[in-house]
Amino acid sequence: MSSTTKDKQKIFKKIKENEKFMEKSIGIGKSFDVGVRKIRILNKEVYFYYCTGLCDTSIIVEIMRELMYTDEHHRLTAQFEKVIHNHLPHQQVSTVNTFDEVVDQVLSGLIAVFMEGEEQAYIIDVRKYPGRTPQEPDTEKVIRGSRDGYTENIIENTALTRRRIRDGKLRNVIMQVGERSKTDICITYIEDVANPNLVEIVTKKLKEINIDGLPMADKAIEEFLVHQAGNPFPLVRYTERPDVAASHLLEGHVLIIVDTSPSVIITPTTFFHHVQHAEEYREAPLAGAFLRWVRFGGMLAALLLLPLWLLFVYEPELLPKTIDFIGPNEKTNVPIFVQIVLAELGIETLRMAAIHTPTPLSTAMGLIAAVLIGQIAIDVGLFVPEVILYVSIAAIGSYATPSYELAIANKLIRLLLLFLVYFFRVPGYMIGVTLTILFLISLRPLNTPYLWPFVPFNAKAFLQILIRVSVPLTKLRPSITQPQNKKKQEDEPLAES
Repeated sequence: MSSTTKDKQKIFKKIKENEKFMEKSIGIGKSFDVGVRKIRILNKEVYFYYCTGLCDTSIIVEIMRELMYTDEHHRLTAQFEKVIHNHLPHQQVSTVNTFDEVVDQVLSGLIAVFMEGEEQAYIIDVRKYPGRTPQEPDTEKVIRGSRDGYTENIIENTALTRRRIRDGKLRNVIMQVGERSKTDICITYIEDVANPNLVEIVTKKLKEINIDGLPMADKAIEEFLVHQAGNPFPLVRYTERPDVAASHLLEGHVLIIVDTSPSVIITPTTFFHHVQHAEEYREAPLAGAFLRWVRFGGMLAALLLLPLWLLFVYEPELLPKTIDFIGPNEKTNVPIFVQIVLAELGIETLRMAAIHTPTPLSTAMGLIAAVLIGQIAIDVGLFVPEVILYVSIAAIGSYATPSYELAIANKLIRLLLLFLVYFFRVPGYMIGVTLTILFLISLRPLNTPYLWPFVPFNAKAFLQILIRVSVPLTKLRPSITQPQNKKKQEDEPLAES
């Protein structure tokens, strides 16, 4: 968080001076959504500052009603601020002494109570942010399992996590980032499980962010956190499912929850964190393993199948006789490589169009794309059927990838391999695959090897990635997070004979 250049102005004793400062600071009288309510209690002025739309009006009315009742049933006293404090019917009341704190809190949806003759103000948490109710995320749906998901409300998100981990060691540390936006960011971890060095690194990086605002919320935080630059692969994992986030907390990960975003950042993460899905853990271990293998097959097809098919088109002698039928059986005026690039761009355009198409029209758009554009393009000779087939398989494999960010990265690598195959044939394909693996090995986001447990190799952890291991058999937390408490389950005591 950037260090502010403004002076830490103390609250004045004279309430009229406080009023002038607040009018200048938050624009009371100019901005319709910020205001002040003035009442007189025990013959002294009490001012309530609020931001309409971010606070719960019913609670504010109840607080004022209690104070007005106090005015009718109490005598004048020298301990005015204590009387006010004791008659604020709310569980979260804090005291501040500077205007910076007051302005930040009022614009976050809390209310500030100024009292005549006092150099302090009471802050009462009456936030009630506008937003939707928790619902199942579109990108992480499961057949069986919970249907709630994170929302754009940071308070609701921490509550959804706390509901699943009712541990006194669960920590939700909140801070504000952005000189103007004052975006609330919560660092969530289990104190006696998470590595303290990891928590310190994450906290330090967030405090070092120096920017006006974070309108893009979690994505901007990610770019400050891991410095992605030209790397297309995701270096943090996003989830909108509280059960997925809770599972990672229990493994020693640290979560970053950003207000206004329904996506929670999980750190540290490796490549293999992006290839697992909650659905695998909602099925029997064997069924979950099967789903995982099918998903792995789809991802490999999305990444390698199309460039490999193009290589066989150019080098048909590489094909065994049993499958030498692979490749286009008819000639076309448009080169195969150009057809593939056009088909890839076409599918990507259709994907973007589907996002922006109103729901009632999406079915019609799909029919137009599949029947009219695809079939007519084949009939007129622009594409050969095999190109449409393999590009479609690659697209389906991309949609089967659990992480949307990883699917986009795989598409970029696939395009790179296509160009390498077009220009260099077999050496291009081999060099492209090798360089991709070496690049992934070199990545160390937050000092974490990106290809663990493949490099460095950890046989037991790698086995748990290949197959879905039963929960009672996973007694240890992943070593990649360097947890303080390595055991998930304590060994059962031997039964007495």
